[in-house]
Amino acid sequence: MSQLIIGLDIGGTKCAVILGKVKENGLVEFMGKKTFPTETSKGFDHTIRNIYTNIDAILFESKYTPKNIAACGISCGGPLDSKKGVIMSPPNLPGWDNIPIIELLENRYGIKTGIQNDANACALAEWKYGAARGFNNAIFLTFGTGMGSGLILDGRLYAGTNDMAGEVGHVRLERFGPVGYGKAGSFEGFCSGGGLAQLAQTKIYEKFQMGEHVSFCKSLEEIHSISAKTIAEAAYAGDELALEIYRICGHYLGHALSILIDILNPEMIVLGSIYARARQLIEPSMRKVIERETVSYARDVCKIEPAGLGESISDYAALSVASYQL
Repeated sequence: MSQLIIGLDIGGTKCAVILGKVKENGLVEFMGKKTFPTETSKGFDHTIRNIYTNIDAILFESKYTPKNIAACGISCGGPLDSKKGVIMSPPNLPGWDNIPIIELLENRYGIKTGIQNDANACALAEWKYGAARGFNNAIFLTFGTGMGSGLILDGRLYAGTNDMAGEVGHVRLERFGPVGYGKAGSFEGFCSGGGLAQLAQTKIYEKFQMGEHVSFCKSLEEIHSISAKTIAEAAYAGDELALEIYRICGHYLGHALSILIDILNPEMIVLGSIYARARQLIEPSMRKVIERETVSYARDVCKIEPAGLGESISDYAALSVASYQL
């Protein structure tokens, strides 16, 4: 029997309300979607009113009432408390301090509601509908603006004692290096969009000080506009410096994945965003380190793949939190 669910994706710049149907085969069908700006400068009260308005609208347009909805799921940047249903001061949502979001939604709609941080929600999505479907032990790594992870262990989401499991971006891989998650030389520092930009800036300064030319940065005035995309485009065009930057990123990605493989023994590691777009640039050096560093028995049973849900992953993530309540 199919069941209707609602997903709510809360981001720093925009939010989305998604109506879905969980079909008998376990897959989800999208039934409708509403998006609207978060407008953090106007405060939480403004956004929650917009959330209510858009939930009401999507139900009205679909000719459903809250009684037709089996569950609601929220994907939101952390920190948060999934057990208490409280959003606790996420850096991308200023002023959202200890917001009892689950209580607010359940009181208004009477729908069973759950919440997970966005990395955990994406892990659920890739596990239920994407590249990790059918596996009982999987790791999802965001590998985008930052580096977070969600853990599926023994066929269930593992969030830890207080939702802090999987904060792999904070792990220090070197004493010095690009800064990520407030720590120089961290996994996030070496393997994220911001980290790649920092690596590039350092390498460009070295070249400029030696009077050398850089194809993807003509002057110091351009150096702060360098992005992971800029570097990837130059690398795919054959620029040796850009290729080196991605080799360094791949090396440290392999180092971090080796630790995860040896400790957690996963069947599948799913890598998002940057890896999906730059796999050819990253994978050779990543694989070389994994081959050298991991226990072979664990390495041999672990697949490493790009995320399978593409640009729709945030919608699937919110709906996955809802279906996880069923």
